[in-house]
Amino acid sequence: MYSIFRNLALILISAKFFALLARKCRAPQVVGEIIAGLVIGPCLLNLVQPSDSIAIFAEIGVVLLMFTTGLGTNLQELMRAGPIATLIACVGVAVPLAGGTLLYSLFYGFSALGSPEFYRALFIGTIMTATSVSITVATLQELGKLKSFLGTTIVSAAVIDDVIGIVVLTCVLGASGGTDTSLVDVLMDTVLFFIAIGLIIHKAMLWLDHRNPHTQRITIVSLAFCFAMAYIAEQYFGIADITGAYIAGIVLCSLEDAPYIERRVDISGYMLFSPVFFVSIGLKTDISGLTPTILLFSACFVIVALLTKIIGCGLAAKLCRFNWGDSLKVGVGMMTRGEVALIVAQKGLGAGVVDPVYFTAVILLIVVSSIVTPLALKGLFAKA
Repeated sequence: MYSIFRNLALILISAKFFALLARKCRAPQVVGEIIAGLVIGPCLLNLVQPSDSIAIFAEIGVVLLMFTTGLGTNLQELMRAGPIATLIACVGVAVPLAGGTLLYSLFYGFSALGSPEFYRALFIGTIMTATSVSITVATLQELGKLKSFLGTTIVSAAVIDDVIGIVVLTCVLGASGGTDTSLVDVLMDTVLFFIAIGLIIHKAMLWLDHRNPHTQRITIVSLAFCFAMAYIAEQYFGIADITGAYIAGIVLCSLEDAPYIERRVDISGYMLFSPVFFVSIGLKTDISGLTPTILLFSACFVIVALLTKIIGCGLAAKLCRFNWGDSLKVGVGMMTRGEVALIVAQKGLGAGVVDPVYFTAVILLIVVSSIVTPLALKGLFAKA
């Protein structure tokens, strides 16, 4: 039980050391924190093992990160980015879905429509559709670009991407016999989650903020609302908890005390939970079970997953009249994968649609995209 304190001490010290080292090398600090996880985890020194306790801290970290992102959102920019973000998300799901299906078919042979192998190929594509924007958010925040129109577009597209990805997942599992949930149910639940709950709570929080301005009370209630929305999103609507947290932030971003709440919540997130989240990505990496075939497939899986997001989202952004430079930034910003990809893979494993061996490819994708994306974004913004 007490080993968690030792692990947290190692995680925080190594995260800070490698973050400072990354900054010295002019790289985003999140890259250093992920590398810290690779160094102290099973991949190298094996000083800290992934555990349920660390996973809980990490999950709180990413939830708080997305909550503060929502709190700092400019609603006018969000409304302006909405239609553009929707188009980017749709194309950003379709291209990786096709790319992943084609990749699996090229490796293991093309199968007849409706066959188990066809659905296995389709599910590999489904895993590629997931976007996790948490690392992009941290990078944009560090670069001072998070609240810009471009930053708002990327974050909004990633959230919409998550919802579309859940719909695609439901369709694929339903068609393969993995679930009885209907597409109509998913869409209705999603609409209910985004609109009904948000509007009701928004009015209640406006009243509370008016009665208790600039107090700890409003911060505590806001934080409770964040965790409640994260829970409701996962438990009742099948949407990732980070999406629920982001929507909670959006609901509260128009409060007069939104900047105050953001600062207070960000302190605990920055000091403890966020570093644990980024380090945990490296901790999950274990290369001991790799075979040449799986390694080759995993490498191709990573390349195709990254390129299809850049191409799909980048071309969609160009269609929306972004210049080529900003279109490339959108594509790169959307290529990170994280816990959503793992959730999708685990759903497929539970339904018997995908084999456990492909988790190696998913973990490799998460680690590579988590390191490459911040470096690429910083380079692209430096050229602007």
